[in-house]
Amino acid sequence: MNSRISGQDGRLPVLTKKDYQSDEDVRWCPGCGDYAILAQVQKVFAELQLDPDKTVFVSGIGCSSRFPYYMNTYGLHGIHGRAPAIATGLKIARPDLDVWMVTGDGDGLSIGGNHFIHLLRRNVGLKVLLFNNRIYGLTKGQYSPTSEVGKKSPSTPFGSPDEPFNPLAVAIGAGASFVARTVDTDVGHLQGVLKRAAAHQGTALVEILQNCNVFNDLTFEAITGREHRADRQLLLEPGQPLVFGKNRDRGIRFRNDGAPEIVKIGDGADEVPLSALPVHDEADAAARHAFTMAQFDYPELPVAMGVLRAVERPVFETVLRAQEVTARKGAPKPNGDGQRDLEALWNQGDVWDAD
Repeated sequence: MNSRISGQDGRLPVLTKKDYQSDEDVRWCPGCGDYAILAQVQKVFAELQLDPDKTVFVSGIGCSSRFPYYMNTYGLHGIHGRAPAIATGLKIARPDLDVWMVTGDGDGLSIGGNHFIHLLRRNVGLKVLLFNNRIYGLTKGQYSPTSEVGKKSPSTPFGSPDEPFNPLAVAIGAGASFVARTVDTDVGHLQGVLKRAAAHQGTALVEILQNCNVFNDLTFEAITGREHRADRQLLLEPGQPLVFGKNRDRGIRFRNDGAPEIVKIGDGADEVPLSALPVHDEADAAARHAFTMAQFDYPELPVAMGVLRAVERPVFETVLRAQEVTARKGAPKPNGDGQRDLEALWNQGDVWDAD
């Protein structure tokens, strides 16, 4: 990786997508959705002019976890499920760095599930890209925590008996401050969500619906296919009514009991005026509608896409730094040798002699 050197006029050179590409051969299966995600991350980084020397990618284990090798930034390929712990430690030690974590539905939600939820509740200043293809791709197609009930795989030959995790519902339940969903093949939407995540202070979780064309091909085709996605996706925009459909003639409203329902938009007897639909409030602190919309699923309801929740709350490493300043002020004074008084430090707080 080359450091950015300013020219004679003192200006830094303008970075392009190529500047974020490493010299490693990209080795995913031909047709894998990871290629599209990598390309859009590099494009977005170029648009935002993020400094490669101040950027780090951390990953665990899985196909998605090869990501750090392909970015011309700093990177760390960790062990299975432990990317949140590594990335958290790095961000605490170096809060000046822009830290991105890449994980998959298996790595992040199975062995790494415990780390995942605590990362979200702490609101560490990380950007988390969760590639969800509903399968273990690297280890040849076993079912994962997001695989649908009945999924047949080498580890579930008679079909999965498990109810799957909904990553965004888990995240909102854990108190995540930024929660979004996008898809690998919708380039414009993916770029927009990545930009929003990059700007967020605190943990920004982006679930990316991603196709594994070898072990779980077309798993999201029912909602992502070009010919019908407008009718099966609810594209969320802050302050805008919950409208969907090719003709923008259907909407979502919530009944008095909080349950969602699809309505026809219009002025007829069986229709609902546009003004009567709820608008998307991603900053709602209670996240009531966000939690409900995270669980929308086709064919009953259109799948919610975009930023479901974006709220500001204290960032973990900032709070820790403030505590450090306070602790240093109250620490025992140096002794005559200029060293901390170890005995005074050892005996501060609740201590007693045991006879």
